[in-house]
Amino acid sequence: MKHIITLILISVAALSIKAQSGLIEQADSAYTADNYKEAADAYLHVINTEGTSAQLLYNLGNCYYRLGEMGKAILAYERALRIDPTFADAKNNLEFVNARIADRPGERGTFIGNALDAAANSARSNVWAWLSLGFFILTLVGVTAYIFSNVVAIRKIGFFGSLVAIIACGCFIFLSFRSAAIATADDVAIITSPSTILSTSPRVPKDRSQEAMLLHEGTRVRILDSVRSTTDSVNSLWYDVEVDNAHRAWINAAAIEKI
Repeated sequence: MKHIITLILISVAALSIKAQSGLIEQADSAYTADNYKEAADAYLHVINTEGTSAQLLYNLGNCYYRLGEMGKAILAYERALRIDPTFADAKNNLEFVNARIADRPGERGTFIGNALDAAANSARSNVWAWLSLGFFILTLVGVTAYIFSNVVAIRKIGFFGSLVAIIACGCFIFLSFRSAAIATADDVAIITSPSTILSTSPRVPKDRSQEAMLLHEGTRVRILDSVRSTTDSVNSLWYDVEVDNAHRAWINAAAIEKI
């Protein structure tokens, strides 16, 4: 009975993989034929029903770029890099599209924080974790050599080697946690509306004095807070967002999408 159930599960999995492969081929063919809307819908269907991957999100981003939907293209590339921060094609395309959006925000974050994020994103979090484990083992080897060896040279190598290894281990643990935190952060979003007016308070601006700034699709913002507001019997969610180090305002949640 167990063998029969196993065979059934394997058959179902094989059929699912075959169906997914067929949908991806259909999407790839549509993209090659310049049917970008059809391709985007097919990639989205695979992502929503079968699960996502960096490659699928990258392909989806390319479709949105071809359709002129810069905000959704940037969102897809950002999501691809959340899965695989070393995906060079996604990085290059993200930089390319970011250079062509309307808004040019000022400085974001701090120099040290940005440098640490760049270092953490140079590899996946599990890579940093394996490196930390490797250097922890080297630390144990060094300590063992220092304690049990009778050779002075080996004892010195063991002592200083374990010291360097434990420092490296700590650094890699830090990078692993930081990389994982970046990949799972839910406070970063991309504006997907063609344009939107940010407000000085969590409601639709009534006049120019309540308008904070105008932003366009593709701009990245960091969510600081949220509140629900009711205006003319319409309940809506507003986010307090930071555009850069010098600009902060309220934006309607419908205008953005979290990465």
